[in-house]
Formats: sequence, C-alpha cells, structure tokens
Amino acid sequence: MSWILGLALCLVTVVGMEAFAYAAHRWIMHGVGWFLHASHHAPRTGAFELNDWYAAIFAVPSFLLIFGGLQLGWWPGCVWIGAGVAAYGAIYFGFHDIIVHRRLPTRYLPKSTYMKRIVQAHRLHHVVETKEGSVSFGFLVAQRPEALKAELKRRQRAGVRAPGRQRDPIH
Repeated sequence: MSWILGLALCLVTVVGMEAFAYAAHRWIMHGVGWFLHASHHAPRTGAFELNDWYAAIFAVPSFLLIFGGLQLGWWPGCVWIGAGVAAYGAIYFGFHDIIVHRRLPTRYLPKSTYMKRIVQAHRLHHVVETKEGSVSFGFLVAQRPEALKAELKRRQRAGVRAPGRQRDPIH
C-alpha cells in the first residue's frame, strides 16, 4: 500500500474515531459501562480512577491491528487504521487528560475559539454526576456552550453537582 493511501486511511480513521468515541461515551460509558466511568464524574481521590481502564480497553484494537498488519500478514491497511486509532488516543489524552483535567502539569490556556468551546463543553459534561442527564459526549466536536447550558436548564439540572463539590481543580 502506498504511504499516501495509508496516510489518508489513517486520517479517515482519526475522524471516524470521533464518531466512535461519541457513541462509546454516550451509550457504553453512560450505559452498561457506568461502573467504570462513574469514577470520572466523582471527585478524584488519587492519581488514577477506574475510568482509566477505558484507555487500556480501547488500546487493544489499535495494538492488534498494527501487530496483525506488521507481523501476521493481515491487509497492510490494518497498520494504518491501527495507527489512526492510536493517533486519536494520543489526541484524546492530550486534550482530555492534560488540557481539560490537568492530570499532568501544564501552563497551557485555551486561546482559540475552538479550544475554548471544546474545553467548556467538556466541563459542562462534568457538571452532571449521574449516569443520565449529561450533555456533550464528543471530545473534539462539541455544541456551543450556550446550547449545552440551555439543555441542562431544560432538564431542570437533573444530576447536576451541588455547588462546592468539585470533580477536580479545573472547575
């Protein structure tokens, strides 16, 4: 496979991963997988939380695709797809864990309209502590914060964290 076609496949995978991440966050993490994800909507008590298992779980397909493509004779596109999944994971880690939740120290402050919008949208997602009632399940694509606030208000702020009970230092 040519590197141009491979790179295109990798980029398409990164874009597609946003749709997959939305669906997994909305219907798995806030569904049957809430037993792990609930830790992410509660105040953190240490460096790690049960929700971190999702990083390991979602890394498995990436690893298998790359390994299969390189070592097991699978279709060469598997390597590029696996690389796209890994790239999305790296983008997610940088945005979600470093920029939004500050799990690693940084002095970065969002300045662009886009970065401010996705950071605020993610923070609005975290004002809800319960399995139901959250807004904004995407990571790199998000509605305007005004629309999300209106939706929370429409839902009569069901499940919204009580004032003063912060999830982590970002709020």
